[in-house]
Amino acid sequence: MIKLRLAIVGLACLIAYSSYGQSGQYSNPAAPVGNPVLTVPSSVVPVMDQWMRDTYVMTGPDGYYYMTGTTATPGRSFPGGRVHCWDYNDGLYLWRSKDLQQWEPMGLIWSFDRDAAKWQQKGKPLEPGAMSPNKDRLDSFYRAVWAPELHYISSKNKWLLVACMNGGAGSFVLESVSGKPEGPYKNIKGNKQQAIFPNIDLSLFEDNKGQVYLIGHNHFIARMKDDLSDVAEPFRKLIETPYNPDPYIEGVFITKHNDRYQLLQTVWSVKKADGTFSYLRNDKNRQDSLYSYDVVVAEADNIYGPYGPRYAAILQGGHNNVFKDKNGQWWSTIFFNPRGIMGTKFTVTCRPGLVPVKWVDGKLRPDPERAASFYATLKSN
Repeated sequence: MIKLRLAIVGLACLIAYSSYGQSGQYSNPAAPVGNPVLTVPSSVVPVMDQWMRDTYVMTGPDGYYYMTGTTATPGRSFPGGRVHCWDYNDGLYLWRSKDLQQWEPMGLIWSFDRDAAKWQQKGKPLEPGAMSPNKDRLDSFYRAVWAPELHYISSKNKWLLVACMNGGAGSFVLESVSGKPEGPYKNIKGNKQQAIFPNIDLSLFEDNKGQVYLIGHNHFIARMKDDLSDVAEPFRKLIETPYNPDPYIEGVFITKHNDRYQLLQTVWSVKKADGTFSYLRNDKNRQDSLYSYDVVVAEADNIYGPYGPRYAAILQGGHNNVFKDKNGQWWSTIFFNPRGIMGTKFTVTCRPGLVPVKWVDGKLRPDPERAASFYATLKSN
């Protein structure tokens, strides 16, 4: 009888273990590098000549599309004409468009010198001799704002900006005091004195019931108060089906499709000794081993999870967001990351771009036919 009970328990554990997906309770780490169906189409090029990382685009309620991203202070360059924002920039910029092709600059909408709280202005001293990934010597302190996102909260008729600071200073949320996307913006109560979230890459999601959530780097979530002044609960970890072990993950974003929550994350692939590629990294500190900057997706019925196994969705398109245009078609952003071996194929890097995407059998992937049509029109204008 004891042996029978043990056998039944063992069978139940095996069924539970296998029900998670590809490899039990873990996501399959194989990276499909070279798969043309999942790779950003070659027709995709920058939509404007503006140095930018972490491109973010959303569809506004006023008929405009709005773009923001990590930018460099205008006119600040380094040997060889290189530009970067690793140590310092002056704030947040915004652009708008009626057609996703012609973009109108709206200027500096949040400035460190004009709008920042004391903790945001303070910055952090650099270690002596610090260098950027471009091998340029950095300034004496960190004070840059990265990865901004603009969100219109339809249930509250409010515009919010979320962004993060470099140097480990954390993330924050801003609210437009004019009720317009161009601001001016002020810190919400929850981050007037300190960061609302202690890490980088903060994102935001509004559910169809009007509940607003902050999504934090790289696996955290907290619901906001109804008045959007602060978080209503402590940040908690999302319930996920991780890789084993989980590598460094960034660029977290949540959207909804077919009434299911879609968790988008960015993972670097690396080449293994046998010539295959994996999202598992044994040498996290070696930049020369990075291969492709990829978007992976997992889905769940509840925003907190559990999220099912991750799958590769957009190769080379990492740290993106996805949005629907005015016609209901889906798009993803890109910034042509120069890092990684596959990034070296881009003739121009750190520029904003758009990738038409589609859902096939419930999974996200690039749409090469729409991409070819969109960029053919862009080149002719």
